[in-house]
Amino acid sequence: MKEYELATQCLHAGYTPKNADPRVMPIVQSTTYVFDSTEEVAAVFDDPTKALIYSRFGNPTVMAVEDKIAALEGGIGAMCTTSGQAASLLSILNLCDAGDSFISTTEIYGGTINLFSFTLKKLGIECIYIDKNASDEELDKAFKPNTKAVFGETIANPALTVFDITRFANLAHKHHVPLIVDNTFATPILCRPIDFGADIVIHSTTKYMDGHALQVGGVIVDSGNFDWTSGDFPGLTEPDESYHGICYTETYGKQAYIIKARMQLMRDFGVYPAAHSAFLLNLGLETLAVRMKQYCENAMTVAKYLENSPYVERVSYPGLESDENHALAQKYLKGCSGVISFVIKGGKETAIKFMNALHLASNEVHVADIRTCVLHPASETHRQLTDEQLVAAGIESGMVRLSVGLEDVRDILADIDQALTAAAQ
Repeated sequence: MKEYELATQCLHAGYTPKNADPRVMPIVQSTTYVFDSTEEVAAVFDDPTKALIYSRFGNPTVMAVEDKIAALEGGIGAMCTTSGQAASLLSILNLCDAGDSFISTTEIYGGTINLFSFTLKKLGIECIYIDKNASDEELDKAFKPNTKAVFGETIANPALTVFDITRFANLAHKHHVPLIVDNTFATPILCRPIDFGADIVIHSTTKYMDGHALQVGGVIVDSGNFDWTSGDFPGLTEPDESYHGICYTETYGKQAYIIKARMQLMRDFGVYPAAHSAFLLNLGLETLAVRMKQYCENAMTVAKYLENSPYVERVSYPGLESDENHALAQKYLKGCSGVISFVIKGGKETAIKFMNALHLASNEVHVADIRTCVLHPASETHRQLTDEQLVAAGIESGMVRLSVGLEDVRDILADIDQALTAAAQ
């Protein structure tokens, strides 16, 4: 039985009262699952997909949410994690060993750059950064014999550039490696990367999927489309001695990647969310389509206002016709999310004055909330990056990342207007 079918069975057979509303997800607040015999326990430790073992890497409530996210993204399976960073980490570790490399665009989240450039480097895994606008010939040269994946963000945080998914999927597949796409800002409501050739999709569910700043989380979604036997992936195609020599591709076929991530990495790292966290995430998912529509509408109104402001040097929002990423946004996105990056005239000091003058918008290290919030990437979230890395990530000293919320857009504009005026004084 598939693990996702099992999760559904647990939810609707053993844990839900007969007269319960089927739309309500019960919280299975348990670390432990009871077995009828020692033989049953032994069988599950040989193959954990046969039943639930322990909530370190499998819980009915969480698995029901995983099933929902996999369906939204068009994948065959998903695994939730305790953070988006954990999802990024495990998505790479599921493919790369010490001595391997992978390729990433430079325009990605600053925390991910730290993870790729320093932490994975300590583990012996090299991240090869490339310019997403480089020619095919230049990109081909970036691949090494030990390269195991290509990574990019649908909408980059905070540069707001749009990733050419199909181009990089074709490039990755040409070299027999998968494409991993961080789809956090777009969500499957605005873009489903798998439809354009991506093989693995990850999210920080902390952002729009949750939407209410309630809990940190992440998820990995497997498309089931990549043929792991076509490249050099011994962790998937050769016996795993930690599971009695099981071979994931032979035993699980299209689900090999996501089941290996759960059976091997989640077992050892234990970065699995609690049932209550998944319950709250599900509440966010139930309103995701409606919220994303309103985020996009509010953000477009604000972006047009900023584009015409005498206090603003430049606005980055792919929804604007003047934006250099507009064509790619038209190709891949059904909306450009609620996040806008703009550069204030006067540089860093003026940008900080602007943020300090805001009343409705909150200065916080978060994004994609129902509430409008701002931050200054160069001095806050990306402060660990060198000047060169900041430039490569598309971050300038006067850049402000504005996450437009769901308040009345007239109130949002009034707050921005008075803060820009105050900062210019």
